[in-house]
Amino acid sequence: MGRRFLKERRRDPYYRAAQRDGLRSRAAFKLAFLADRFPLFRSGDRVLDLGAAPGGWSLVAIERVGRKGSVVAVDPRAIEPIPGVEWVRGRVGDARLAEGLGVGTFNVVLSDMSPRISGAYATDHARSVELVRAAVELAGTVLRPGGAFAAKVFAGDMLDALQADIEPKFDRTARTKPPASRERSSELYLLGLGFKPDPLRGKG
Repeated sequence: MGRRFLKERRRDPYYRAAQRDGLRSRAAFKLAFLADRFPLFRSGDRVLDLGAAPGGWSLVAIERVGRKGSVVAVDPRAIEPIPGVEWVRGRVGDARLAEGLGVGTFNVVLSDMSPRISGAYATDHARSVELVRAAVELAGTVLRPGGAFAAKVFAGDMLDALQADIEPKFDRTARTKPPASRERSSELYLLGLGFKPDPLRGKG
């Protein structure tokens, strides 16, 4: 990491607050904002957290769903244990992952995944959109009717088409940028609420 980045991070109030509160990453504040603004979680929900390491979103999710809820955190990297959170080593897009998670077994699917940054913005935007499409495809298998979806995506010319493709799967879609996202960052969060599963799901 460059010195400038480290200096900016130390001055970042969300980074400092995450360190102080043991939240593992400043991204926790982004999910907290989404959950306060949209009806993502209910007590007792089962949550799938994609690209979960180091666990910032999983911490927020398990707090929101309470003792009767649970979180499955998916990442190829190990995650330090969190009570109520099960870590599954895997990558989105792996057919075996979807088979292991089952059909209609989650109330919420989250994705804070980012592509490996190339430095070419058009490429990074396209890769970000593909990650969201992969997460949506998995959500189409594992979400229960009425479930919720939230994913990070980089802004760009493919975003409108992505949202348009997702809209038929949910009662409502929205996009927003949490205050904890850095002002110069292009990241947005795309949400789907009220999941409508394919009537033929699971019958193949």
